[in-house]
Amino acid sequence: MWRNRGQERPPFAERLRPGQESAWDYPRPPVALREWRLVEIFLDGVQVARSSSACRVLETASPPTLYLPPDDVDMGLLVPARGESFCEWKGVASYFDIRAGGRVVPGGAWCYEAPRERFAHLAGWLAFYPQQLDCRLGGESVRAQDGGFYGGWITSEVAGPFKGDPGTGGW
Repeated sequence: MWRNRGQERPPFAERLRPGQESAWDYPRPPVALREWRLVEIFLDGVQVARSSSACRVLETASPPTLYLPPDDVDMGLLVPARGESFCEWKGVASYFDIRAGGRVVPGGAWCYEAPRERFAHLAGWLAFYPQQLDCRLGGESVRAQDGGFYGGWITSEVAGPFKGDPGTGGW
């Protein structure tokens, strides 16, 4: 478990249950750590990705975001999409539509083709928004982070509240 030493949790942080970690203990700037549990992503029953080699990016106030190596993703289901966004830590992200099972999830995945040095090892790796996908981490179904723009994966092991939740616009 990551523990950001020297940082106090805010008084509104959720109380931890046994086996949990707090998003308020995650660092800023963020870090990427190896994720050993199995990551599975499905759209309408079609497997989009399966990986035991993912990384999870941890940043204060957010649930982890999972990045998967492209070899663990069915790239035939991804179509480059219009638009891009900018992360102060990782750089410019490009997006992909996901097409499977007769459905399309516009902009359901993204990657950093040329991330900044701190995240260079994630170049070309893919992250997925769980809002319209069936995402699982170690067999547990993932709940999507609120806010639309955010791609965090909420599991029972992570306590918030998280940026993106109602009332967090000032964070």
